[in-house]
Amino acid sequence: MALLDTVRAERLAKIERLKEAGMDPYPARTGRTHPVQEFLAHHEYLAAHDEQVALAGRVLSLREHGGSLFVDIFDGTKGQCFVQRNKLGEGAYDLFVSTVDTGDVVEFSGRAFTTKRGMPSLDVESWRMLAKSLRPLPDEWFGIKDEDERFRKRYLDILLTKDLAERIKRRSAFWNSIRSYLLEREFVEVETPVLETMTGGAEARPFVTHHNALDIDVYLRISVGELWQKRLLVAGLPKTFEIGRVFRNEGMSAEHAQDYTAMEFYEAFKEYEAGREMIIDLYRTIANTVYGTCVFTIKEFSVDLGKEWETYDFCQLMEKEYGASPLAEGVEWGSLLAAKGIPFEKEADTGRLVDTAWKHIRKTLAGPGFLVNVPVYMEPLAKKSAADPRVVERFQVILAGSEIGKGFSELNDPVDQAERFARQQKLREAGDEEAQMPDADFVEALEYGMPPAFGFGVSERLFSFLEGVSIREGQIFPLLRPR
Repeated sequence: MALLDTVRAERLAKIERLKEAGMDPYPARTGRTHPVQEFLAHHEYLAAHDEQVALAGRVLSLREHGGSLFVDIFDGTKGQCFVQRNKLGEGAYDLFVSTVDTGDVVEFSGRAFTTKRGMPSLDVESWRMLAKSLRPLPDEWFGIKDEDERFRKRYLDILLTKDLAERIKRRSAFWNSIRSYLLEREFVEVETPVLETMTGGAEARPFVTHHNALDIDVYLRISVGELWQKRLLVAGLPKTFEIGRVFRNEGMSAEHAQDYTAMEFYEAFKEYEAGREMIIDLYRTIANTVYGTCVFTIKEFSVDLGKEWETYDFCQLMEKEYGASPLAEGVEWGSLLAAKGIPFEKEADTGRLVDTAWKHIRKTLAGPGFLVNVPVYMEPLAKKSAADPRVVERFQVILAGSEIGKGFSELNDPVDQAERFARQQKLREAGDEEAQMPDADFVEALEYGMPPAFGFGVSERLFSFLEGVSIREGQIFPLLRPR
């Protein structure tokens, strides 16, 4: 019999012993009076007033001490309980010793006291099993080393790795700092469809599923309701935002996941240049609220969100690097990429080749900064620049060699939008599965008149960057292939 099977059989036998002693190994209710954190914070008062206290938590360790036991428990905070034979009595003490293992969830009742070594503790007068564990915990000092196993048993990884639990709290604080920032500025939080009959708002390959009730295929959304939120601008709601899940059927990398959280907001009567200062302030607010600093080491870059942000001109940087303008016609971008040894898709259209060339430059830029002056053919949803109609009024936030957020003056000309959708459709017909689907209903909505607007979106890639981890590591339960 394998070791795990042996341990499990022994623990199943302990459950039977608990039942024979009249103790339910999985009761529905607990008599806990204080979380451990609260117990420690008020320990001096509880001890002085000799108050009865009940704590509950997972047993992390059991240490014998001359006929007694020191027990470390954990309910999100670690606490110490002192179990003595003469306090519990022979029967209760022997039952405890013979049935309780590390990993069990146990309730202890008693009174606060301080050990000779000055450790705030609970002097136990009674105990009760709350959940008997059948499997042993890995050693807390070594945890789970294999990455795939860590992700599969993320609950154990979090339990044994203190900073992971803290990261989950920071993740919550990250999104709530964005939510609070927008709510304070009178944005309305909305919910838009996750299932769509056509995708929009990004260039990405979608997931497809079947809607049985309507007997149609539908897509999981690839953006946080961009085209829906713009419909709300048409409807007269001047400020909206959504924080929600996005799904893209694409490759995996340190910066890319297939399902992830993102935020998009839209504000009427504002344009992208006016939006820059807001985004700088938003990013600094996130950093200071969640981390208490604006200075981060991200990959090989030192990034200070508090300093003056750079402006990067897309066309100028491309011309400097490749000797050709992305606005010029007839440029053999494949040849230019090949000359620099940069891999590329030979069948890709000009936009994809230019984007590949740009990414080679982008990885050298530390930021923080804004990338501007991107060609119209690379952005089907942004307004053309009044100064140069060959480029769009769009910026991307550049941090540590990556794009971490995007904003534009939203395209509200229905004729222009229809033409750009038509170009995207030609790309799809040529085999580009990531090109945007033409949305005639959205164009119809624009024909009723959408005010000038500024839109912005950012995903949890920003959170993973500030944490200094991959996007999968930054997620609580990343997707895995089944065994």
